[in-house]
Amino acid sequence: MFTGIVTDIGEIVGFTPVAQGQLHRLRIACNYDQATIADGASIASNGVCLTVVASGVAGGKTWYDVDAAVETLALTTAKHWKLGTRLNLERALKIGDELGGHIVAGHADGIATIVSREDLPDMARFELATTRELARFIATKGSITLDGVSLTVNTVKDVTFSVLIIPHTLTVTTIGGWKAGAEVNIEVDLMARYAARLTEMTV
Repeated sequence: MFTGIVTDIGEIVGFTPVAQGQLHRLRIACNYDQATIADGASIASNGVCLTVVASGVAGGKTWYDVDAAVETLALTTAKHWKLGTRLNLERALKIGDELGGHIVAGHADGIATIVSREDLPDMARFELATTRELARFIATKGSITLDGVSLTVNTVKDVTFSVLIIPHTLTVTTIGGWKAGAEVNIEVDLMARYAARLTEMTV
């Protein structure tokens, strides 16, 4: 489990298709202490929970390898990742850690497309569109995870919604580089999903 609070920005420095293109082995450089990264550990990368299969240090920089399987490549923006792609990273939540964002599974539900970006004094407002299936779980003032970042929904209209990004978040995540037309990973709030399921069962 995660909280949607990004703790580092990584960069893809290795990209190797394996298993006849059904699997991609990614090497991600980061600022984490390599001694704290165990094989089998979970690290969310742009909101996608990936399992570490190897790690090391090269050129004074920590790196770790993960495998992106066919379902991940089909359902998330991982299909667009390449050498040099920057990723929002978060280590798995430990008992006793501060829950600064909201409960995030690291299982991206799909993709949202950035419709527009409006730069405001010290902030930025983004309008995004997603599928009707996912839009039903999005509510004004509710939580949403975009590329692994826990955010609060500002407005909702049909299948579009907006978020306001504060200066700190623009600085410490990849959101500062978002542009209209780009795709981002979306994970809807778990509580909204369970609430919708309970409603369906009682109808």
